[in-house]
Amino acid sequence: MSSPMNTALTQALIELEQYVAKDGWDQQPRLFALVDTAELIAAEPRLAAALAPETVEFEGQIGPLRTYTSIEQEDLPTDQALDEMLAGIAWPSTVLGTALVVERLMLPPSVQEQLPADEADADAWVAAHPERQEVRIAVGVLRDGSRDCALRLRGKEKDEDVLSGPDLVPNLVRALAQTLHD
Repeated sequence: MSSPMNTALTQALIELEQYVAKDGWDQQPRLFALVDTAELIAAEPRLAAALAPETVEFEGQIGPLRTYTSIEQEDLPTDQALDEMLAGIAWPSTVLGTALVVERLMLPPSVQEQLPADEADADAWVAAHPERQEVRIAVGVLRDGSRDCALRLRGKEKDEDVLSGPDLVPNLVRALAQTLHD
C-alpha cells in the first residue's frame, strides 16, 4: 500500500536532516513536534522574523505551500530503547505531526536473509558486516496519514545526496505514527 505524500512534510524532513547534520555524526535520537507555521505565527507573531524568508511572503503572510515548523523536544531519555521511548509519547491535538532523526546501520537487501534471528546477535553481526552503511534518517508522520523519510549515507555530505521516500523505514514510520493516536 502506498503512503500519502506531502511536499511540505518532505521539505520539513530534509531541512531537519540538514539541521541535525550541522552537529555531525554519532548523535542520540532527536524528536520534533511538527506544528502548522501559520497557526504558530498567529499565536506568536514575533516568531515570523526567525523563519526562512521564503516561508513568509509579503507583509508577514505565510507562503502558498503549507509549512510545518519543527520544535525539538529536549531531554529525551537515553536509557530506554527507542521503541519503548516512542510508546510512552502522546502529542496534544495542536501538534499536527512528529519527526524523529536517528542514526542507524543498514545493510543491502541482498544480505537480509543472512541476519541472525536473535536481536543481540543481529546487532553485532550488522555492526561487523563489511557491507554495512551508516545512515541518518529523518522520519516524519502527520495526523492525516502523510509520511515520509529523508536519508543520508555517512560520507555523502552534500545536501543533494539526501534521499527521500515514504517507505524507506516502514517499522520506524509505524512506531512514530502511533505517538499521534489519541
